[in-house]
Amino acid sequence: MNLDKFFKLKERGTTVSREFIAGLTTFLAMGYIIFVNPTVLGVTGMDEGALFTATILVSVMGTLVMGLVANYPVALAPGMGTNAFFAYTVVLGMGFSWQQALAASFVSGILFMILSFSSLREKVINSIPMSLKHAVGVGIGFFITFIGLKNSGIIVGDPATLVTLGNFSEPGVLLTVIGIVITLFLLVRKVKAAIFIGMVITAILGLVMGVTQLPDQLITSIPPISPTLGAFWGAIPSILTFEMVSVIFSFLFVDFFDTAGTLMSIATRANLIDDEGKLMDGNKAVLADAGSTVVGAMIGSSPTASYIESLTGIEAGGRTGLTAVVVSGFFLLMLFFSGLLSIITVEVTAPALITVGVLMASSLKDIEWDKLEIAIPSFITIIVMVLSYGIADGIAAGFTLYPIMMTAVGRKKEIHPVMWVLAVIFIIHFALGG
Repeated sequence: MNLDKFFKLKERGTTVSREFIAGLTTFLAMGYIIFVNPTVLGVTGMDEGALFTATILVSVMGTLVMGLVANYPVALAPGMGTNAFFAYTVVLGMGFSWQQALAASFVSGILFMILSFSSLREKVINSIPMSLKHAVGVGIGFFITFIGLKNSGIIVGDPATLVTLGNFSEPGVLLTVIGIVITLFLLVRKVKAAIFIGMVITAILGLVMGVTQLPDQLITSIPPISPTLGAFWGAIPSILTFEMVSVIFSFLFVDFFDTAGTLMSIATRANLIDDEGKLMDGNKAVLADAGSTVVGAMIGSSPTASYIESLTGIEAGGRTGLTAVVVSGFFLLMLFFSGLLSIITVEVTAPALITVGVLMASSLKDIEWDKLEIAIPSFITIIVMVLSYGIADGIAAGFTLYPIMMTAVGRKKEIHPVMWVLAVIFIIHFALGG
């Protein structure tokens, strides 16, 4: 294969060596998901070994398609936010089985692909106000942060105040606190792989402190994927309920808009925007993301997402799909290191969750706080997500309030019909007990 011709290296002003460095940089920036995803989804009762394998396989396949078909320097992996929604809202909160959650993810992926093929994509994107889109992202960031604080024991339950600070003298809690400080220190120092490096350092400290233990074998055989492979199929009939509509929509909404926003940010930096301000081969890039969500559900993982960490690779010079191919290669190598799961515990992954939450919260500045009709539903979206421990509930509450607030100030004509439809659906959702 002529790499230059296939990936348009000269045309985009890059080289094979530069693309390799960019791929390595991107992998280091987002490699934490290999261990964080099994930790997050593992609370549902899913086999962590199978989750480890599924996380890597779906990342490899999605990223390869993004690189080879769309020729984008973008990496895909199970999304932070959708995995938390999958585990803590759908399964632990709403009481669905993890098989049903996979089935809902599968359906949302199919719908995502249909939207990608049709002209509906632009219409749906334009129907939801930017402030509400930002509010959803911020709310998910706060939600992820809260999960990290809770899982590590920094925040614990309290009968009088619901929550309070945990016992910092406990080794696990102390390890997490140290890990947070290290990771955030690296982040503000603008270290490109801050989260990954912070997790590695925290894991080493965990060994020294006796919180974690070395595996019997560092290089191991690939954990079988059979416990989760195809598990969604038998659950398809059981998700054909009204209650599942909000779950499927939430999966679709978060994945759809996260992908659109991430791809636009990355494409702008990589000079992949055409004269009309649209993504070059944008349909191929979006389909790569949607398709990998479908595949992920089939093999046993929550929806995938285009990772904003891909920007670190672009900053290192990545401009083509060869960067993505390199990333997928590094993911594939990690299949033989599942033994590290015994070291990467919840105390070690919590700093990563909290740091990602910090980064997602940056969109607070983009919400129109000076307009109460916008600020109120945006705020409700965020706060309900955290306090109800449910991403879907936050989206439902904010999207229901939006048309009401806009009508109250005489801006009824600005409300897209899609928002009215969603408001009605969510009102019925709450009327049926949420």
